[in-house]
Amino acid sequence: MTQLIAFNKPYDVLSQFTDKGTEGSPRRTLSDFIDVKGVYPAGRLDRDSEGLLLLTDDGKLQAQISNPRFKLPKTYLAQVEGIPDAAALKALQQGVTLKDGRTKPAKARIIGAPDWLWPRTPPIRVRQSIPDTWIELTITEGRNRQVRRMTAHVGHPTLRLIRWAIGPYTLANIPTGTWQHVSPDTLRRGRRP
Repeated sequence: MTQLIAFNKPYDVLSQFTDKGTEGSPRRTLSDFIDVKGVYPAGRLDRDSEGLLLLTDDGKLQAQISNPRFKLPKTYLAQVEGIPDAAALKALQQGVTLKDGRTKPAKARIIGAPDWLWPRTPPIRVRQSIPDTWIELTITEGRNRQVRRMTAHVGHPTLRLIRWAIGPYTLANIPTGTWQHVSPDTLRRGRRP
């Protein structure tokens, strides 16, 4: 039976089971939170980003989730510096030109601060003279640090980034640092869990 796990990755955790990085104190990895054998991340989430990461033991399912050719939408909540105007949102919606080419059009809108959000450790850097805003951004690509580069391109650097959804799967009812089994059939049928 195919296993599919939805994990709410905390800030400062690597999206891998071992740390092959720097010497000194080891960084936290998936093995600090997930004790299921034989599952691997379907895609990645940067160490300084939080939120939904799917893991599976099925190679075809892993490709369906992570390969951009399947165009599985990924929704992020980004806390950005400043207050984006209509032109900034329109640029995100139409696609922006980054060093590695033009991004595909995205869905972008300003939202209120999520009332369910857990505190981040350490907290984000707050500057008294510059307000911040939350944006919901849905993309179908998976370029390296894409959302952060997109928001910076339109003049609003990302302060905090949380992946809320991958296709039909969301963080709903998954506290930070915890995981739960989800049905791979939901993805195959294109329904919400």
